[in-house]
Amino acid sequence: MTNADPGAYGSSWLSATRVAGPQRPRLGVELDIDVCVIGAGLAGLTVAREVARRGWSVVVLEAQSVAWNASGRNTGFVLPGYAASGSALVTRVGADHARKLWQLSEQGAEYVRRAAQDAAMEGVHLTEGGWLHVAKTDDARAMQAEAELLADGFGAPVGFRSAEQIREQLRSPLYFNGLHYPRGFSIHSLNYALGLAAAAERDGARIYEDSAALEIDPAGVRKRVTTKDARVRAHHVVLAGNIHLANLMPQFAKTLLPVHTYVIVTAPLGAALHEAVRFPGAVSDTDLADNHYCVVEGDRLMWSGRSTVWRGKPQDYVETLLGQIRRTFPQLKDVKAEYAWTGLLGNTVHLMPQIGEITPGLWLLSGFGNRGLNTTAVGGELVARGIVEADRTWQLFSPFALVWSGGLSGRVAQQVFYWTSRLKEAVDGRMARRREEKRQREADEQSIAAARAETAPEPAPAPPPEPVPAPPPEPSPVAPSQAAPEPVADSPPIIAAEEAKVAPIEPFDAAAGPPKERPEERPEERPEARPREQSKRKRPPRSKKREADSAGEGPPTGG
Repeated sequence: MTNADPGAYGSSWLSATRVAGPQRPRLGVELDIDVCVIGAGLAGLTVAREVARRGWSVVVLEAQSVAWNASGRNTGFVLPGYAASGSALVTRVGADHARKLWQLSEQGAEYVRRAAQDAAMEGVHLTEGGWLHVAKTDDARAMQAEAELLADGFGAPVGFRSAEQIREQLRSPLYFNGLHYPRGFSIHSLNYALGLAAAAERDGARIYEDSAALEIDPAGVRKRVTTKDARVRAHHVVLAGNIHLANLMPQFAKTLLPVHTYVIVTAPLGAALHEAVRFPGAVSDTDLADNHYCVVEGDRLMWSGRSTVWRGKPQDYVETLLGQIRRTFPQLKDVKAEYAWTGLLGNTVHLMPQIGEITPGLWLLSGFGNRGLNTTAVGGELVARGIVEADRTWQLFSPFALVWSGGLSGRVAQQVFYWTSRLKEAVDGRMARRREEKRQREADEQSIAAARAETAPEPAPAPPPEPVPAPPPEPSPVAPSQAAPEPVADSPPIIAAEEAKVAPIEPFDAAAGPPKERPEERPEERPEARPREQSKRKRPPRSKKREADSAGEGPPTGG
């Protein structure tokens, strides 16, 4: 793996695939011109090209080589917007002002697209795949609010994407919802910078490398810039740089926080990469340094992550970045790195670029942070128009003044903020995945229960209830005269009074004693308790006494 950092462009993949360019001379003569640009990064090259196209004389002084630092070491994402969010812009400057700033950022992105296409820049590899900004948590409210603000408030072509839509294009278990910017694209940043330098030279600009500005006198109508071997006098001087301005103009460098980011390019991954990353454009899964990536050369992955306020060795971060790839895409577990490098950014406290005129004739282009390609383009064009045409559009950036970054304390605070934010992001992502797993288990259990309910045999129908017989109809009432006497069941026949025989009174025999009492009959021995069959038995023969009575010898019956 190539991870050393020698030479002007280092051993980056960008350097290994850059197009051939001319060897530019060192400034060795005194010049008297209209505009002197200090710094041959993207901002300085853009303003030089636009000034030259308007017919003014312009010279660019570069301490090392064209686009040797951040301009030629970044991942090449060309996006609308700024490092500051849309809601932060509205809070600071109001909705109307924020909408104008956003439109400028879109114009900057279009400038890059147009410049690369019109000049037919070699090796730029402009990829019109859009940009996905994805979240690692399941809280979609922030993303939806940002999408509504950008679409409704700024008129930006931005769309919200659900977790299902995101995972269809990025096969990662870490991702949830996100925003899709269809006009975003990516380029080979170093080849674009080299192509922009060649375009500026064709329009009349002169670029001198290895010509560091050692001293500047911004007073008077004619400003003086001194190099090691020569001096330049100009009506306007443009400072186009960031942290590296510390030796020349330390008061401006102190407004920036240094941010070193680390980038790797993998070995070819073949079909496995296309299975994992189906989105053809650029991807960012954080607002911080971790992670930004895109596919290059068909089957390689360019991956940027980690951030420090000090310069680290790229090789010390290779395994860390490979681990990020494996965690994000487990199917790429065999990934290896072939290139590793680092670059230095300059972030402002308010996360907005520094664009405008500091004192009459002294202009500043700095602090572009992690949205450097579109903002350097719009900044360079605005400054060129301000110089040549006295256009005041650049004043839209005036609310974002030069703010001291805090020196060493500010750098420590920045690093601690990055560490804690990354830790919080990791914890929030882990909790979001656990909540999703729980929801999935509950859904699976419900599906299983529903499937069992569908396949279970239907219970036999219950037998119909037995019919209950209807009660017999009640008899209609009958008049008393017509009512028939109800028979008494099992009762002895009733004997008419005239037919009843009087039992004879037996004479008392004193010698025989009193008559014996009959034993009391038990209920079952009583005639009325006997069955009818017994009542029909043959009566015993009458006694002689009864015969005598019936012959008329007894007492009269009366009458």
